[in-house]
Amino acid sequence: MNKLEINKHLLAGNTDIPEVLPHLEELPDMPFVFEQNFGLKALPLEPGILMIRGPRQYGKSTWLEQNIKATIEEFGAGSAFYINGDGIADHQQLYEEIRNVKALFPKDRSIRRIFIDEITAIPTWEKALKRLVDAGELRNILVITTGSKALDLRRGSERLPGRKGRIDRTNYIFTPIAYSEFYSKCYKTFGADTLYAYILSGGSAIGINSLARHGRIAEYITDTVSDWVFGEFALSGRSRANLIAILATLFKFAPNPVGQTKLARESGLANNTVAKGYIEILADLMLVLPAYPYDPDKDISIFRKECKYHFINTFFATCMHPKKPRTIQELKNFSAEEFGTILEWLVAQEIWRQSCIANQQLDILNFWQNTTHEIDFVIPNLQKWLEVKSGHENPSNFLWITKALFDNQEIQVINKNRFDTERIKGITIEDLLLSNLFIPTVPHDRF
Repeated sequence: MNKLEINKHLLAGNTDIPEVLPHLEELPDMPFVFEQNFGLKALPLEPGILMIRGPRQYGKSTWLEQNIKATIEEFGAGSAFYINGDGIADHQQLYEEIRNVKALFPKDRSIRRIFIDEITAIPTWEKALKRLVDAGELRNILVITTGSKALDLRRGSERLPGRKGRIDRTNYIFTPIAYSEFYSKCYKTFGADTLYAYILSGGSAIGINSLARHGRIAEYITDTVSDWVFGEFALSGRSRANLIAILATLFKFAPNPVGQTKLARESGLANNTVAKGYIEILADLMLVLPAYPYDPDKDISIFRKECKYHFINTFFATCMHPKKPRTIQELKNFSAEEFGTILEWLVAQEIWRQSCIANQQLDILNFWQNTTHEIDFVIPNLQKWLEVKSGHENPSNFLWITKALFDNQEIQVINKNRFDTERIKGITIEDLLLSNLFIPTVPHDRF
């Protein structure tokens, strides 16, 4: 059904007509339907511009259609309309599309919403919104946009200063499903393997539903994820072969620090500037986040030293992993070292996920090391230090902490054992996934 027909039905309040909201038609056949909590509890009643960005295949379009339907049901026929950014050539066409849709709102509708899916597919889309806002044509309308090109959306946001209304928060990241939500819906199906199912799917609804239906992640799902990424690199003029080489190198050296010169050399790229360009796009697509050494004495990140590259989209990481795990058993067959690396990426993803929800999105991560020891994650402003281990640990293995650094700091050791001492606390990975990291911790004064 084309956009004109869709909006005619929305004007009449016909949200249950086939193909008007196609993603919602698929939900009854899904093994699991999840509540998406990415920090936006409800759409604001005020006018303005909301920007929601995130990776493909995480359910943005389904969420958008759910909110179109909810808006029509609560505020009446013609209170919401739809625009698909994938079918628009440029910002001028977007400008005309928005003006055409705006003309459809009934006069008596106090709540007016325009939903634009994948707006970042439109080159210089922000010019259309800027022009409309400056002309006062959006002053009574809430515009909700989604996109999967993080760099375009971030730059577009920066070009709309003072033009997004008086909404408390206008920018959101569409994050993976929370483990608590995942556990509540999936435990009856996966039982003791629920954590493995979460890791394999990375908190992606389409991934976990494929696993539940077929007992494995279907190849067409992984192909969709990889095609999106390869397509974004192709649009930037970069080589598919070079990207594959970069990813292979990231898998090879994970979870160890590596400099960009070494990254370029091991990947066969021309120089570290070329390698940096690939890493930056992976970060813009919310797939990889660099982790730099942290100096606790100066409270700074040390950017001149080698850094780690953590996958913060574990679904993409498992899709592209050299061993291609597609079933829970294949993931279980990983060695302790390989699985430990996956756990580090899961922790990185969770830190990043919670930071986005708390509106404290991290651009980098941190770790600490000296000549003999290392701590995997440091969140300086929250006084949190996290070490990740895949096996059973004992607090006696970490007594060096009491002498090595931070006079009064507690470390949390993520492992298979729980323990609690004055300075060393053992928690499981599930404990971490069910916690709220972004509640600041007050340091103990016991030492």
